[in-house]
Parts: sequence; structure tokens; C-alpha cells
Amino acid sequence: MNRKSDAQGPRSLDRREWIRSSAARLLGLSTAAALPPAARPGPEGPPSPGPGQPTRFQIACMTLPYSPFPLERALRGIQSAGYRYVAWGTTHRDGASNVPVVAADAPPERARELGRRCRDLGLEPLMMFSMVYPEAADAPEVFRSRIRQAEAAGLRHVLTFGHTRGADRMVWVDRFKKLGPMARDHGVMIVIKQHGGETGTGAACAAIVRDVDDEGVRVNYDAGNVMDYLNVDPIPDLRGCAELVRSFCIKDHRNVPKDEDCGPGLGEIDHYRLLQPVAFTGRDMPLCCENIFAPLLTRPADPDAIDAMARRAREFLELVTTGLQRA
Repeated sequence: MNRKSDAQGPRSLDRREWIRSSAARLLGLSTAAALPPAARPGPEGPPSPGPGQPTRFQIACMTLPYSPFPLERALRGIQSAGYRYVAWGTTHRDGASNVPVVAADAPPERARELGRRCRDLGLEPLMMFSMVYPEAADAPEVFRSRIRQAEAAGLRHVLTFGHTRGADRMVWVDRFKKLGPMARDHGVMIVIKQHGGETGTGAACAAIVRDVDDEGVRVNYDAGNVMDYLNVDPIPDLRGCAELVRSFCIKDHRNVPKDEDCGPGLGEIDHYRLLQPVAFTGRDMPLCCENIFAPLLTRPADPDAIDAMARRAREFLELVTTGLQRA
């Protein structure tokens, strides 16, 4: 989504609903809470105008690149870099400790308060990490907590992925079949991304999602991970699962001159080709920048320098998405 269309409001809302939702944001409420029940979006987002209509790309920065710094500094930096959307990372340095953005067992009110803090800065939160592997013994309990937290905060996506050593596929399918309906009931979607091992490609994640067969469970695509862990070309891999992709973790990757992840546009992945298959879905599509850093260079120790890298990533993705939808 380009910044001009953002300012005009979602195309699926009429003028009266847009005014209502804008007023709600000023009061610290979620957009969904501001809409009449019939117009409230489910986990798929606002009512889709249908395939063939431009995707509403939501370019976000994760707080993850700012993990050595307090969460408040991350949010202020992302806002100053020109973002309208944010995705919550995992932990942030606070004094001598690494503190979870939202602990797995925190009450939903904690997430609601953080969502309000984000909106006070003009940032709409889109996604949070589950911070648990789906086959872990406590995963069902953690996912139920995350779903409630996400609903309270007005987040749509709870992100998860498997261990690089592999995953118990049947456990995943069984658990997600049970969690999918709960996620939908709370207006949330569980999205599975690639992380090496048996779930290291989009095709593998899509096969699990197809077996689960619930709209509350879909695919998140991480092209950098696909290239990094398995050295698989993400472009054809994405095309094979594009109909199930509902969000992206954005990171690029280089094999030459050094094997490393990096920010979008600084690696070997062609983001025009990557995003073209999902450019006209008629849906909301979060693009959440997970890695914004330059290859070969030491990551900045100054948060102001991280702000500059975050801005560069946003501007690159805006050029790509705007160009794809105007071609």
C-alpha cells in the first residue's frame, strides 16, 4: 500500500465508517472496535473487493532490529523512520536484562496497553511472535494466550515457525486444527513461516496449512530464510503457495561475497518478482521488515543509525509495491 492510498483510508470502508475508525484511533481504540458488528473484519482483514484488485500492502518494521535497545526507543525510531505499521519483536534490552515485548503468560490487558502505546505514536500494530515451537509441550497453552493477547491489542497475525532440526508434522496439523477455530473466533490468524528443516520452504508450510484446512491458519513468507537455510530459490517457491500467503517477514539474503541475511534490496532476492504474485489479491498484506541491515558491515551500535536503515527499507518497499501496482 502506498502512503497516499493509506491517507485516503481502506477502500472497503465507506466515508462514515472511515471517519468513525479514524476517531477511534485518536482515542486509542482499535479500528475493529470502532466498526459496527457487521463491518468488523475477521482474520482475513476487511471484506475483500476480490482477486484482481490491488493488495493493500502494509509496510511495517519489526521492533526486532532494535532488540539491544528499550522497546520505547524502538517504537519511536520506527515512527521517526516514517512507518505507519509496526510488528512486535521478541525481547528488548532494559537495563541489564532482556525483557519480552509481551510475556507468553501476560494478561491480555498488557498487550492492549502496548497496542494503545503504539497507536499513540501513530503506529498500527500488525503482528506478534508466538515465541514457541508448535510441537512444544506447552504450545497449545501459549498459542491460546497469544491469540487472546493479539485480539486485545488489535493485532491480526500471530507468527510461528518450526525448529531448524525438524518438526513433528502430525502434531502441527492436529494442534492447528484445534487452534484455527479459536483464532478465527478472536479475529486473529496464525501464520506459519519457513525456518529451515522440514518446514523450510513455502511449499512445506503450505502443505501443512492445506491439511489443517482452516482459514485461521495460513502462510507467512520469509524469502530470506528460504534462501539462507536451504539455499532454495524463493521466487518459484513463493509462486507455489501464493494463494495461502497472508503476510511476509521481509529479509533479503546474499550468498556472495558472504553468506548472510540483510535488508531488502541489499541482497540477491528480486523483490519485484517476489511480490508480483501477491500484488493483486484485494487483501491486506503485512510486509514486516525483520532484517534491515547492510551486508558486510557491522550492525550499528547507534539507534539513530538503525533509524536510517529502517527508513531505507521502507522507501525501497514503497518503490517496489507502488511500481508493481501501477505497471
